[in-house]
Amino acid sequence: MISLSIAGGIAEVVLNAPHKLNSLDEQALKDLTQAYDDAADAASRGEVRALLLRGEGRAFCAGRDIAGVTPETDDVQGYLGGLLQPLLKKMTEFPAPTFAAAQGACLGVGLGLLLATDVVYVAEDAKFGSPFAKLGATLDSGGHWYFTERLGMHRTLDLIYTAELMTGAEAVAQGMFSRAMPKGELLENTRGVVAKVATGATGAFNASKDLVAHIRDQRLGLWEAMEEENAEQARLCKSEDYSEGFKAFQEKRNPVFRNR
Repeated sequence: MISLSIAGGIAEVVLNAPHKLNSLDEQALKDLTQAYDDAADAASRGEVRALLLRGEGRAFCAGRDIAGVTPETDDVQGYLGGLLQPLLKKMTEFPAPTFAAAQGACLGVGLGLLLATDVVYVAEDAKFGSPFAKLGATLDSGGHWYFTERLGMHRTLDLIYTAELMTGAEAVAQGMFSRAMPKGELLENTRGVVAKVATGATGAFNASKDLVAHIRDQRLGLWEAMEEENAEQARLCKSEDYSEGFKAFQEKRNPVFRNR
């Protein structure tokens, strides 16, 4: 149900169980973790310079597969803390830019996968929120932090209490994700962006990825962040890609970056 393909410097990870809206059980989380490990290994060899995550069918991911779950024996901590959280952390630390294309239901664990991805493009009619009120459960997968950070306390609790869902267009308008577009154009447009990024200055992109995460997690002020930017720029200026970028600019041609 989880597939990985690598071609042209791009790793494409696919949630491929459309018959159950790509919901994920324990084995699927393990398989997804393995896919990211394999892609990261390929990135370390220079074979992957961007990653795309998507879901097959009419939904990106409807969340955890609870069809066979019995509450009395459910190992919630094992699923969330033992399997999901390490996977999400691994996703955020992937050594290249990551993208997701999300359509249909993007709930629970599915939302968590998006939160752990660098850039998320969504279908205008995709669905986001906290549908757990009817289950007697609560939002998980980092959703509380992310919603509060992006939407504020009042809107977060409104979504949780009412179980109402936002569309992709609404989510982008409220600052949750990057771009919304018609569902029929989503995958093609996302693949086009990913292909372009895969030929870019991967080292510089990774530096920015680390800086943004540090600013977020450490709550850096302007001058602290600027000092870290300066240090990264000084490190990058010794790279072949940095030299190539300046040389291409001066020669009025497109640069050819090799992630060196």
